[in-house]
Amino acid sequence: MHKVITDIIHKKNNQFFLIAGPCFAESEKICFEVAEFVQLICNRFGIPYIFKASYRKANRSKLSSFAGDDDQDRLELIQRTGQLFNIPCTTDIHADEEAAVAAKYVDIIQIPAFLCRQTSLLIAAAKTNKIVSIKKGQFMSPEAMEHAVEKVKQSGNSNAWIIERGTTFGYQDLVVDFRGIPTMQKFNVPVIMDCTHALQQPNQISGVTGGRPDLIPTIAKAAIAVGADGLFIETHPDPDSALSDGANMLPLKELPDLLERLVKIREVVN
Repeated sequence: MHKVITDIIHKKNNQFFLIAGPCFAESEKICFEVAEFVQLICNRFGIPYIFKASYRKANRSKLSSFAGDDDQDRLELIQRTGQLFNIPCTTDIHADEEAAVAAKYVDIIQIPAFLCRQTSLLIAAAKTNKIVSIKKGQFMSPEAMEHAVEKVKQSGNSNAWIIERGTTFGYQDLVVDFRGIPTMQKFNVPVIMDCTHALQQPNQISGVTGGRPDLIPTIAKAAIAVGADGLFIETHPDPDSALSDGANMLPLKELPDLLERLVKIREVVN
């Protein structure tokens, strides 16, 4: 297991950890640029870093929305990025048979929020013996996520994480209840705040999900203040040109100042 992940599991670092990368593994240039930039910042501040990118986008509002192309090529790109910069990496899966395939390329298997109750998917992910990072469903209470964690643990895998990503608030918005972070930490698993997808504005009439990336610093600062173990932030050099979810990603150039402020908040909290 990668040293960064070992340190996180065993809580050897009092700093929060960061899961960050572009929404989709769209090109070698983008993946390498983002990983190199974020790694340099994280090394400066002593933040353990995990690279994230999707190899397929299965949950799209419209059939015409970009969903991916060659899964194998994208998975290999994610793996190469992790190997080049010596950082662990993660991606999401959407069907049982994808678990064993993705596990050949990444260190952490992510379960999408809409699928957090999908028992067979959780079992398949658990049986890879990789860390299983479960996004809390927008329709789930923090307390109910204990059952998702237990499905992984009872399948013989003790390494489960939870990612908070907000709760449905009406038809086209989400809200974050920060009481959920300490509540889910009682399950003895790391709890990560998804600062990107918590600010989505789904179900738009246009068929394209909107977002409020300008509020990512607000969500991130609040999460660190209440003791989140990690943060999840999708970032891109030019979100407007991104193939997927550009409306929600933090511009890469804004990340250094944000992380510096967050490190100071964590110091106060500690």
